[in-house]
Amino acid sequence: MLSLRFSILALLLSAGPIFAAPPNVVYLCSDDQRHDTIRALGNTHLETPTIDKMVERGFTFTHCFCQGSMQGAVCVPSRAMFLTGRSLFRVDAQIKDAPTWPEVFRKAGYHTVGIGKWHNGPASYAKSFDNGGPIFFGGMGNQNKVNIYDFNPDGKYPKTNLKVGTAYSTKMFADAAVEFINTYDDKKPFFLYVTFTVPHDPRTPPAGWENKYDPKKLPLPKNYLPKHPFNNGDMLLRDEKLLDWPRTEDQIRKELANYYAMISHLDAQVGRIQDALKKGGFDKNTVVIFTSDHGLAIGSHGLLGKQNLYDHSMRPPLVMTGPKIPANKKSSALVYLFDIFPTVAELCEVKLPEKVEGKSLVPVMTGKAEKVRDEIFGVYRSFQRCVRTTEWKLIRYPHINHTQLFNIKDDPDELKDLARDPKFADKVKEMMKLLEAQQKAFGDTQPLTSAKPEPFEIELKK
Repeated sequence: MLSLRFSILALLLSAGPIFAAPPNVVYLCSDDQRHDTIRALGNTHLETPTIDKMVERGFTFTHCFCQGSMQGAVCVPSRAMFLTGRSLFRVDAQIKDAPTWPEVFRKAGYHTVGIGKWHNGPASYAKSFDNGGPIFFGGMGNQNKVNIYDFNPDGKYPKTNLKVGTAYSTKMFADAAVEFINTYDDKKPFFLYVTFTVPHDPRTPPAGWENKYDPKKLPLPKNYLPKHPFNNGDMLLRDEKLLDWPRTEDQIRKELANYYAMISHLDAQVGRIQDALKKGGFDKNTVVIFTSDHGLAIGSHGLLGKQNLYDHSMRPPLVMTGPKIPANKKSSALVYLFDIFPTVAELCEVKLPEKVEGKSLVPVMTGKAEKVRDEIFGVYRSFQRCVRTTEWKLIRYPHINHTQLFNIKDDPDELKDLARDPKFADKVKEMMKLLEAQQKAFGDTQPLTSAKPEPFEIELKK
């Protein structure tokens, strides 16, 4: 009997502590970064050594999606969704009607710190964080002169307190994160939320990084076009006016060179944050997430912005490392950005609030499930709707009564539209029914057909 007790004790000890300390959380989010901008995931034309190491040490979801937007500034609803775990039509852009992820963790005993871009209003920021700053309450700006606020514990941010940052935005926000980690000595676990403003335009790399990549040596996207072939509903908004039409190959290569340089510099700053975690002894018990708010066209399909439902604009990277997260694993499961909150809540054993619609991805990471859903639903204003499975994707443009159908398995770059091929008429009907079902499931009332359609093509002038 005594030997049995010793055997059980030895087994428990070998398995580690019975009550491990709650893990810290570090959420690192870029701005406008498409999924195919990480070297370890196949793009050998740029350098991302820090994120490459995260891919090696952690779990990568290669098919993560932003559900979409009902406004041109896609990052506003995208952030509202991943901050609440709710879908597009069930969350307010300023997050007045839902608890935020850091707010929930704050109430669960975490010390919460918010640094960088916050595009959902001062009130939702104030309820989310114990400390933080510098804070950028906005969408975009001069990367070298970002308008920022210092953290104010009373939660008020009058314009009289606004000041201009004196360092390049990425370094400034990373500096603040590193300083927090280096000086943190509280016993409470921490939630560190760091959101950068790169590689959002203006595409201006920091000093010393301007010539990191030679535009002439960079390949164009496989789905590069000089201009989009039809009126997608928002062809003349600011993002699309950054270049003239038709887009030239030289223009797009130059844009990509600056875009990649900003991402590589961001990677270096993320490396500094990772080094600080290791130096402080936090690396073994910290969940680190790297992602972005959505993707970007930057030449694909003749577009520049994110106001479309092609994969390049819907899909950001998503890599997670930390305790209980398997190393060097990847999944092509279809996931939303708003799945991250419930996933990390499960990893940290924090109870979720009501009305969270995201699904925990822990079963996928632990090998207990291959997927958490069968399809992805996408929205852009009243102009575009899409539904996507692992094999097929349908995009509907109600304002012009136009449909695209792609065999996404064979044609991941969405180059060959099959919608008007008679052989695929049944597939179009099947996907349209699935789209209507997804609309109903997510509370979308947009009609998919217009009685008075707009012109199929429009004149493109800057």
